[in-house]
Amino acid sequence: MEKGYIHVYTGNGKGKTTAAFGLALRAACAGKKVYIGQFVKGMKYSEVKVQEYIPTIEIEQLGRDCFIYREPEKEDIEAARKGLEKCKKIVEEGKYDVVVLDEINIALYFKLFTLEEVLDMLKNKAEHVEVILTGRYAPKEIIDIADLVTEMKEIKHYYTKGVQARKGIES
Repeated sequence: MEKGYIHVYTGNGKGKTTAAFGLALRAACAGKKVYIGQFVKGMKYSEVKVQEYIPTIEIEQLGRDCFIYREPEKEDIEAARKGLEKCKKIVEEGKYDVVVLDEINIALYFKLFTLEEVLDMLKNKAEHVEVILTGRYAPKEIIDIADLVTEMKEIKHYYTKGVQARKGIES
């Protein structure tokens, strides 16, 4: 790829991470090297096994567990900051063709690191690297710098009828 673009998948509907993983799969199948850093996530979702099936996709969880129903603890902040430093290096080095920063907008929303740090990383990315940022509440400044923005809007979801997350579909 000659020029890499910045994508944002945000909004209150389901599908942000799923869309990013679809793009990652497409890129890997086209011979691209992909890195996925999952902020705020430490639970063992099915997708963390992707490297067993597709070795050109590297995935790493950069959080302890999901704290969205409680205040982040000191350890959550430390994990996110350490993860951001790693992702900054990855984005700037250009070793990967596609970098997915899953739930980075949620990490920003919970002030685990600053907006300025993320904007700086995006401004200093290697020219060819395609960067995908996911998560609700994407800040206006991230939307402004992005080349592609998709907002997922929930119309209907079966969880409102009590359906729990299903392995291989939501987890």
